[in-house]
Amino acid sequence: MNYQLTLLVKESLDEKERKVLLDAIVKNFVKTIKEDLWGIKDMAFSIKRANKAYFAHFEFEAEPNTISSLDKDLKLNEDIIRYLLIRK
Repeated sequence: MNYQLTLLVKESLDEKERKVLLDAIVKNFVKTIKEDLWGIKDMAFSIKRANKAYFAHFEFEAEPNTISSLDKDLKLNEDIIRYLLIRK
């Protein structure tokens, strides 16, 4: 099935840490179709005391049973401010 994932990652991570984080999250679970890295943006309102975040968007294929593992990892990762995972 096809899914979309949009992530807001802490601004404080440097480029190398951010790349490792995104690769670990997405590459280990899914086959990526499209990857858009939007960079650091101002947020309309503060989330978890952050006013800026690194935005990343992925479109990917995955089996439904791997999505629950991915969702759990996203919830537990403290470097991710917020995420949206939807089936396309």
